[in-house]
Amino acid sequence: MARKARPDLGPLEERIGYAFANRDLIESALTHVSALSTARRAQTYQRLEFLGDRVLGMAVAEMLFEAFPKATEGEMSQRLTDLVRREACADVAAEWGASAYLRLGGGEAKTGGSQKAAILGDVCESIIGAVFLDAGYAAARDLIRRNWSERMLAPKNPLRDPKTILQEWAQARGKEPPNYKEVARSGPDHAPHFTIAVELTGYAPAQAEGASKRAAEQAAARAFMTREKVRDRKDRIVV
Repeated sequence: MARKARPDLGPLEERIGYAFANRDLIESALTHVSALSTARRAQTYQRLEFLGDRVLGMAVAEMLFEAFPKATEGEMSQRLTDLVRREACADVAAEWGASAYLRLGGGEAKTGGSQKAAILGDVCESIIGAVFLDAGYAAARDLIRRNWSERMLAPKNPLRDPKTILQEWAQARGKEPPNYKEVARSGPDHAPHFTIAVELTGYAPAQAEGASKRAAEQAAARAFMTREKVRDRKDRIVV
């Protein structure tokens, strides 16, 4: 029986900026658990994702330590959290075009698994883990620096998130911390949509929507502060 031809991953490697010596590693890094039987799950990206997550955290922490010599531990921790979060990793995987090379089971493919942030985020970390195993920490660090340096210097999200700003603003006025309530939930289980209201004594509630409870809570806090013209530490109105 003829052996199944291996996929051409050259274009993906060019975008990643790394060519694998061990082809099994990159193929495993692109294989979702749904694509293989239980007996072969060691060949999926699960273990590589676990490893890549730790390598990413180490490399980004090193970058932050070098780039912000006057930053406090708390500030660096906030920056680190933003840079290694699932959405950031999914953005990188999307830029690589990784979704076109994923191996998914039939059910996962039918539900749009190749576009899910959770899967793309995991794949990004699994590729990092694969590079680490193929060529060591220096190669993985170089890949991370190429793809995270600009994000580090120009973050998409505010360094301090809206919920934190709102809570500090409320406490400075002697009020109880804001309370967040789920108002509605819609959509299928694999792609839920939430509506969250934030309540603060003495003010009308503010509502917002998001693809996760956390995202909806942050949006609700931002909506409240925009309406009330809450200012941050640099005297800027939060929008």
